[in-house]
Amino acid sequence: MTAYTERGRGSRVADFFGEHAQVLSIAIFFLACMIFFSIGSETFFTLGNILNIVRQAAPILIVAIAMTFVIITGGIDLSVGSQVALVNAVAAIIMATGVPWPSVVIGMIVLGGFMGLVQGWFTAYQGIPAFIVTLAGLSILRGLALYLTQGYSIPIKDAPGFFALGRGEILSFPIPAVIAVVIAILGYVVITATKYGRQVVAVGSNAEAARRVGMPAKWIIASVYIISGVACAVAGLLIAARLGSGSSNAAVGFELQVIAAVVLGGTSLMGGRGTILGTVLGTLTIAVIGNGLILMHISPFFTQIVTGAIILVAIWLNTRIFTANFHFRLGRKG
Repeated sequence: MTAYTERGRGSRVADFFGEHAQVLSIAIFFLACMIFFSIGSETFFTLGNILNIVRQAAPILIVAIAMTFVIITGGIDLSVGSQVALVNAVAAIIMATGVPWPSVVIGMIVLGGFMGLVQGWFTAYQGIPAFIVTLAGLSILRGLALYLTQGYSIPIKDAPGFFALGRGEILSFPIPAVIAVVIAILGYVVITATKYGRQVVAVGSNAEAARRVGMPAKWIIASVYIISGVACAVAGLLIAARLGSGSSNAAVGFELQVIAAVVLGGTSLMGGRGTILGTVLGTLTIAVIGNGLILMHISPFFTQIVTGAIILVAIWLNTRIFTANFHFRLGRKG
């Protein structure tokens, strides 16, 4: 009986590690990065720098949570950086005319949802691949932001309440990070404990099968792009509030960081699998690497090389771990 119990316990432990391999691997990598940069720079592990990391990572995390939903459905949104830039610029332009900032915040969230709805409609209801739709969106929305601002930065004045969104603190914790944490918790609850979350996973696993059992597969696909657009609006507002200005050049390369964070966290680009916790760890890892390289006086341009390499390695490991886990489970059933 004891031997049988030990085998059962060992089996449960093996199942746990097999099921959570991606999250555990990114957690270990994150800790390794923290240790490495703590040794490489005396200022890295100071409270001020840690708070600076989470403040700067907040917009990326907010959009990465939404991108997790998009990628779980088997899609992708390459336009997130351009959406952030457009919201960032339009918010500054409108506030410069004297419109109260709370009204601007609400309007920009509506604008973000509308941008997501348009792209989701083309993807879900017109059958155009998400890569093509959002690639077009990347160009159109960035071009629109450039046209509206003529390439100039638009200063935001006399809006202390708005500035608090990007610069303020709650119990010494940056408000952008508080907002990001709330959104991450909400995303975790939705994907793990709601009917909508189960539908997102089901559509990503097999959209046709989901449709045949009565799920509104097309609407589910369209809805994740609306979520992405709203998240981009929030991120754009936080960046504008932190910098005190709006610019069409905001969030350049943003989509690369967001996708890297999601993929590094273990979400499958094939759809059907994803984890919010992994996305949080992936985002923090990307932020820590960028911050640590700067503190070690390494060229910030090198961060792009590292980020690209991380995406490639993460996808490779993601595929290998998934394949190994699949064969392990198949062997166990056999």
